[in-house]
Amino acid sequence: MLRIYFSSYGTAKKADYFGIIASGLCLLHCFATPFVFIVRSCSAACCSETPIWWKTIDYLFVIISLFAVKQAFRTSDNKLIKLGFIASWVTLLILILNESFQIFSIFKNAVFIPAFSLILFHIYNIKSCKCESNCC
Repeated sequence: MLRIYFSSYGTAKKADYFGIIASGLCLLHCFATPFVFIVRSCSAACCSETPIWWKTIDYLFVIISLFAVKQAFRTSDNKLIKLGFIASWVTLLILILNESFQIFSIFKNAVFIPAFSLILFHIYNIKSCKCESNCC
């Protein structure tokens, strides 16, 4: 379905807009997490563990952002933007995996850095892409 969306409109900017939306929703999900569990802990004193359905949203956003990063990577000609996309996405994946499996100790809000940087790279990619064809 995502491939149809990108190919039917044919512009490189669509992947960046999609990436901005996906990364922005990911950030909202990350911002909402503490508040959801504060409300939940106040209403019920049991089960302080994160529900499975809430954790799967993290992976859903990582998969969606992979499609947007992949398309933006293919259409960008700036090597620094490409490197930034890869570094940000891989860092986001590592931090989300770490949050699930507790591989190493790191502050919880570290996930905001790569998610926000993905948004910035998509915005920069939109600004640097001056053409309307599929490859800039």
